[in-house]
Amino acid sequence: MKIEIENIGQLPAVAKQLLGTFPEERFFAFFGKMGVGKTTLIKELCAALGVEDNVCSPTFAIVNEYCAGNGDPVYHFDFYRLKNLVEAYDLGYEEYFYSGNYCFTEWTEKIEELLPEEYVRVEIVEVDGRRRLTATIIK
Repeated sequence: MKIEIENIGQLPAVAKQLLGTFPEERFFAFFGKMGVGKTTLIKELCAALGVEDNVCSPTFAIVNEYCAGNGDPVYHFDFYRLKNLVEAYDLGYEEYFYSGNYCFTEWTEKIEELLPEEYVRVEIVEVDGRRRLTATIIK
């Protein structure tokens, strides 16, 4: 799946398209430089799932838990501040990653070796002021 995003107003539709393209997947790993829009898109994904909580980057907490419209938890990770993999183990990442609930991860490259066998890899790059999103299932 490839999408070119010209403006932020497209993000609700992009989020719905992303969820609709991968309806059985629950783990979405985001890759992209700082400021490219990972958190902003995750906010829209959460909105599409019926999350009414304030969705923000969990930079200091590392993980935020939200409640989806159906009552299920949604997990949002930001591994930017992670110093090593031991911190991910201490966090108990496996309980979240293998819960069967939606997990959205930012700065995933810091914990890439811990990712589940199957996940959706979402890459966002900025080219000439436009964002290009590529989403692929990794198995």
